[in-house]
Amino acid sequence: MMIVLLIITILVLIAIPNVTKHSKSIDEKGCAAYIKMVEGQVQAYKMDKKSIPSLSSLETEGYLPETPTCPDGTAITIDADGKVGS
Repeated sequence: MMIVLLIITILVLIAIPNVTKHSKSIDEKGCAAYIKMVEGQVQAYKMDKKSIPSLSSLETEGYLPETPTCPDGTAITIDADGKVGS
C-alpha cells in the first residue's frame, strides 16, 4: 500500500508543474481563438446590418455574450475599421 501511495505521489509531483507551466500558453491560444470568433461575428453583423458594429451593439443584438473577454480576462476591442484586438 505504501508503494502505491509513493508512486501516485511521484506522478502527481511530476504532473502539476507541467500543467501550471502550460497554463499561460493555453490562455494565449484561447484568447487568439476567441478573437477569431469575434472577428467572425463582426463579419456576420456587417453582412446583416451593412455597418461596422461596436462591441456593445454586438452584445445587444445577440452576436456575443454579455461582457466578452478572453479566457485570461483581457478585454476585447473593435476599432473603427472593424478590426478586433485585445
